[in-house]
Amino acid sequence: MPALSRRRALTAAAALTATAGGAAALAPAARADARDHGHGHGRHDAAPDHFDEVYRGRRIQGRPASAGGHHHHGGPAVAVFVDGVELHVMQNADGSWISVVSHYDPVPTPRAAARAAVDELQGSPLLPFPTAPAPASPAEPAEPSKPAN
Repeated sequence: MPALSRRRALTAAAALTATAGGAAALAPAARADARDHGHGHGRHDAAPDHFDEVYRGRRIQGRPASAGGHHHHGGPAVAVFVDGVELHVMQNADGSWISVVSHYDPVPTPRAAARAAVDELQGSPLLPFPTAPAPASPAEPAEPSKPAN
C-alpha cells in the first residue's frame, strides 16, 4: 500500500468538504419536500396551489387568487390563508416560494410555505398584513386668530 502523501490527503479532504457542502445545501429542499409530502393531508389530486387542510392544529388553505387579488412579479396569483388570515407569499425567480413569516427559508410550493409559517409561528396567531397605510384625517382648520385690542 502506498504511503499517504500530502497531496492525496488534501485532495481527499477537499472532496469530502465538497460532498458535505452539497449535502448541506440540499438539506433545506429535502426538509421542505418531506414537509410538503408528509402525511397525506389535503387534496393531492388538486392543483398544487389549491389545498385545504389542518396542519399541526391550524387550518391552512390555498387557492388561486381572484383577478383583483394581489400577486408578485408576474408569478401565479395564489392566496394562502392560515386560520382564515391571509399569509402573503411570493414566488422567487427560481420557482421557490417564501412568505412574510418564513422569508429566508424558500420552499417548493405555496402549501409548503403555509406549513413553514405554521412551524415558525409556534402557536402564535398570524396577524393581518397591512396592505396600505390608513388615510390621514384632515387637520382641523385652525380658528382664525383675533387681533388683541
